[in-house]
Amino acid sequence: MLAWTCPAPLRDHPRIVMGHGGGGALSAELIEHVFAPAYGGPALARTADAAEIRIGGARLAFSTDSFVVRPLFFPGGSIGDLAVNGTVNDLAMSGARASHLSCGFILEEGVETQVVARVAQALGTAARAAGVQVVTGDTKVVEAGHGDGIYINTSGVGLIPDGVDLRPQRVVPGDVVIVSGPIGMHGVAIMSVREGLEFGVEMSSDCAPLGGLVEAMLDVTRDLHVLRDPTRGGLAASLNEIAAASGTGVVIQEGAVPVPEAVGNACAVLGLDPMYVANEGKLVAFVPREHADAVLAAMRAHPLGVGAAMIGEAVETHPGMVVARTGLGGTRVVDMPLGEQLPRIC
Repeated sequence: MLAWTCPAPLRDHPRIVMGHGGGGALSAELIEHVFAPAYGGPALARTADAAEIRIGGARLAFSTDSFVVRPLFFPGGSIGDLAVNGTVNDLAMSGARASHLSCGFILEEGVETQVVARVAQALGTAARAAGVQVVTGDTKVVEAGHGDGIYINTSGVGLIPDGVDLRPQRVVPGDVVIVSGPIGMHGVAIMSVREGLEFGVEMSSDCAPLGGLVEAMLDVTRDLHVLRDPTRGGLAASLNEIAAASGTGVVIQEGAVPVPEAVGNACAVLGLDPMYVANEGKLVAFVPREHADAVLAAMRAHPLGVGAAMIGEAVETHPGMVVARTGLGGTRVVDMPLGEQLPRIC
């Protein structure tokens, strides 16, 4: 048994395993019991996608992320696109429009220079599309066999507008849950090209920068309560994190969650749940009920929110728990994933 390696291992596993990087319960435990006590500080304690810091009179959002996706190129994007959009979107979830990025490349000895150049070009193109500047960086090379071609780390900063306060502690019963579009596309696209699987239609990643969509929502009202981009662990992980931090329950209508037919078919064949599959260009919002219709309309008017849908609400009952109402009239608990269904997707 001690030789097992599993993306969702036993909770008392004495060594780091793939599940610790999956964005689920194992990741949360690693942060809670190892990193947070070592680092300390109130900003880290919020465990948000980006930290809010104050320098002079400015409110800044600051975030960092590392990207280890395999393969490096996939339908709809590449590790270079992810490295920009992942950090830009983490900043956007605090209401900030990203302004500057750093970029660190960790290259494995033997990787082709033209591949590095292609990734760098994709990264630069994505940065320009997101309206962000890459202003500093670093490069390291590790011995052959000690990497996977290219790993990238990006950090970013952006200004948080006055009057914006996005955090799960602001969620109250009655808030409407809105998702910005169809879920599961990124994870299924990665899986299809990695494993050579075909599902009758080519799946493309939804990788995209969400800063403009968030701005459109804030133009309606700055009284949004919380935003999250459901990457690792999918929509289920984001909803569970918000429910736990806010002390409210969450009820979603399973049939209202937009799942593309190809994603649903792929997940059915492979025994996966689309709620747990990663996204790279979607967000979930908890919005006061009185603003929900106007915010939804603004989202649908934006190219990255055309498929936005109301999928549920925050409730007083079952605090900290997410429940889905099924089409048959029953309910099921949508739990926090332990590890990750599809490792190495970002």
